[in-house]
Amino acid sequence: MVRGSEQERARVTDIFTALADSTRRALLDELADRDGQTLFELCARLVSKHDISSSRQAITQHLGVLEQAGLVHTRRQGRYKFHHADFTPLQAISTRWPTTEENP
Repeated sequence: MVRGSEQERARVTDIFTALADSTRRALLDELADRDGQTLFELCARLVSKHDISSSRQAITQHLGVLEQAGLVHTRRQGRYKFHHADFTPLQAISTRWPTTEENP
């Protein structure tokens, strides 16, 4: 049985790809903890809380993957770019594979 359109399958694939990397999961954890951070703030928190010392360029690329999956949105204010988490795309996963009380 085929579930969902090609576009929905691609979206779910993007979400799983984004979540597959531990650095991207740490970025989402940090944005869940304190939304609306700049790249500088995120890099500092990754070093201090997760012992992840990736370059700003690498973190920017990770944020791009999260943004492509719809899990992060950005807003510019002056010369600053603020990153915001959006967990609504994760609903696509729970809609595709709903859990029931019968299956522990």
